Amino acid sequence: MIESPYPIFFHRFSRPLLTFAAIATITIMVTGIVGNLLTIVALLRCPKVRNVAAAFIISLCIADCLFCIIVLPFNAIRFIQGTWMHGETLCTLITFMQYGSVGVSLLCITMISINRYIMIAHYSIYPKVYKTSWIMVMIIACWLFSYGFQLPTLFGVWGKFGYNHQLGTCSILPDDEGRSSKTAMFIIAFIIPCMIIVICYSRIFCVVHKSDKRMKNHSKSQCNIPNNLRSAADPASPLSAGSSSSANNNSISYTASSSAVKVAGAARSATDARDAKARRNEWRITKMVLAIFLSFVMCYLPITISKIVDKNVSVPVLHIIGYIMLYLSACINPIIYVIMNKQYRQAYKTVIFCKPSRLLGFTHGGSSVGDSPHPQHLVAIQDS
Repeated sequence: MIESPYPIFFHRFSRPLLTFAAIATITIMVTGIVGNLLTIVALLRCPKVRNVAAAFIISLCIADCLFCIIVLPFNAIRFIQGTWMHGETLCTLITFMQYGSVGVSLLCITMISINRYIMIAHYSIYPKVYKTSWIMVMIIACWLFSYGFQLPTLFGVWGKFGYNHQLGTCSILPDDEGRSSKTAMFIIAFIIPCMIIVICYSRIFCVVHKSDKRMKNHSKSQCNIPNNLRSAADPASPLSAGSSSSANNNSISYTASSSAVKVAGAARSATDARDAKARRNEWRITKMVLAIFLSFVMCYLPITISKIVDKNVSVPVLHIIGYIMLYLSACINPIIYVIMNKQYRQAYKTVIFCKPSRLLGFTHGGSSVGDSPHPQHLVAIQDS
């Protein structure tokens, strides 16, 4: 066996606890790789679920997949062997990849939240902002910022990546001059994106609440229309005296008008049904992204708390739970997609069972229902 330059931390973490952590990490790794790859294939193969939000979700899945493929295997081995056995260079690179993929994940969630806010509250500018070229720029910017922000730490200019003997893990350490990028990275790459997401969803719920209130007031006003106004065009109302020919002409004219009204009403009802379906789809996606964000925060909260309240690792199980929850964030999103979105479930079935699906057909213009080009699709949840 290759000897490790770092001390084995069995005195802090018991063998049963490390075995449990290794099994949990491997399980999360396999689940995350399968789930995220399945999501990527499903979104690429089924055009009806391929909208603007899906583009960012694919980027999110790629980041989570890289985390599972590159980072988690080394962490599983670390739990099995009780220490880091792969040298300083790999310790640096794996930590760089870990923080980078986490940053991409949170920035993609932030971008989707902004997308939902503009879609619902400011639809007039939506088609201008979310063109294909701009979407690609946004996704590339997420990746460049997440990894570019770490370059000073990677080269040892502002802190450094290395093995933390106290925690028994590779992390960000102070450089030779005592500087560390950890606090700045936490504020810029975690706190600020979380604040943006919270603001976006606060505004979304305000818009939806106001819209619901307007719709209820509109329904009440419709119910208060006097009956005599509704019966003005009643076919049973008596006709004024006149010739038989005039009466027949009036009857024919009324019948034609009545038929036209019925056809127009049916067309309007069909349009309203499509609009309602589009609004429901949009709202499902919005709630799904909120669930993804909340799960992300819940997964990163335990490790953050444990490092603050237990710096000396007096309660090892607290840190192990924190690590497992952190790793869980890389595989939980596909589970959320399955639970909260029917179209995603159908897309998964299409890929798993290799069978054709109605999701394979293109909608008008090849766009998803979730990104309808017509602003009236959001009339019930759009702030006027």
